Amino acid sequence: MHRPAAPSRRGFLLATAGAGAALGLGTAAAGPAAAGPAAAGTGPRPHPRPFGRYGSPAARRTPRTLYVDPHGRGDFTSVQAAVDTAEGDGWTLVLAPGTYRETVSVDADRTGATWIGASGDPRDAVIVYDNAAGTPKPDGSGTHGTSGSATTTVRADGFTARAITFANDWLRADQPDWTGTQAVAIKVMGDRSAFHDCHFLGHQDTLYADTRDLGLFARQYYARCYVEGDVDFVFGRATAVYEQCHFRTLVRPDLDAAPYGFVFAPSTAGANPRGYLVVRGRVSSEAPDGYYKLARPWVPSSDTSARPMLTVRETHLGAGIDAAAPYANMRDAYPWQEQRFREYRNTGPGAATTVPANRPQLTRAEAAAHTRQAYLGDWRPYDRRR
Repeated sequence: MHRPAAPSRRGFLLATAGAGAALGLGTAAAGPAAAGPAAAGTGPRPHPRPFGRYGSPAARRTPRTLYVDPHGRGDFTSVQAAVDTAEGDGWTLVLAPGTYRETVSVDADRTGATWIGASGDPRDAVIVYDNAAGTPKPDGSGTHGTSGSATTTVRADGFTARAITFANDWLRADQPDWTGTQAVAIKVMGDRSAFHDCHFLGHQDTLYADTRDLGLFARQYYARCYVEGDVDFVFGRATAVYEQCHFRTLVRPDLDAAPYGFVFAPSTAGANPRGYLVVRGRVSSEAPDGYYKLARPWVPSSDTSARPMLTVRETHLGAGIDAAAPYANMRDAYPWQEQRFREYRNTGPGAATTVPANRPQLTRAEAAAHTRQAYLGDWRPYDRRR
């Protein structure tokens, strides 16, 4: 079988914003997207007003607002440099359009941070790097591992991001013999972490929605976001609500047969009554019909008492999802049927109930307990716009 050449994610990340606009990735409700991964970075000419309506170093919005611009017109040219300066609570970082090729880490004591993509278009402000789990560490002490591969790591509570792309552009084609192919775009561990109108680009393990420790039931909220990948590309143990988000599965030039991968791989702690909730979203694919599973449960060796939980409701599942068998096991010792996977009123060819035993459904009464309000409690990020 002839395999098409692997698409160059680096090429897409350096493409023009117009290429991304052609994909129609504004919201989960947009029309069918064209084939191919999302264009993220613009490599743009410097904008005359790089910070838009958010002020500038000469007209600072607040004393705790910092401006980042790769072209040198802000307080810093790198996001990490701004994070290092923003000690304590309540700092805002405004990111001018540009590609920020770096890894970024937000420590747990830098709480209440807000990052804003100044243009309002997430394709314009891109934080990207290319570490994988199998990438050797610079100090020779081994490889990065899955968590260490993350381009951006957020440990702090109260983090908010708006209109930013978080990406990992490592490619299997670069290292076809590696086994450590996980390459995380962002790992989020803090409670009350919110992402509005953001893009998350990668292949395996793109969006790691997790917690700092087993005993913390961290709440996260993703609104009108776009996430793409292939293997387990939304995963972790957080309590996370994905509202009006678009999930897109990619081609696998390295594989000849299905399945190519899995959209969700939750690892919810057994004591946590709420895991992942997908509501009013969309799952599309550039792969052949039926080549993707909707989810598989991740019961990690570090927590064999985990009971992964995923509820997908009122969401359009495209033909890329295997409707007859949308779920699979990660390990046979933890069959998906014994986990907490449910659906409710989904639509599209990938939601067809051809084998009822493989599509566990909520009743109307049960669905009343699977809402953003029930999952997020007294935290209401969906009510805030600033």
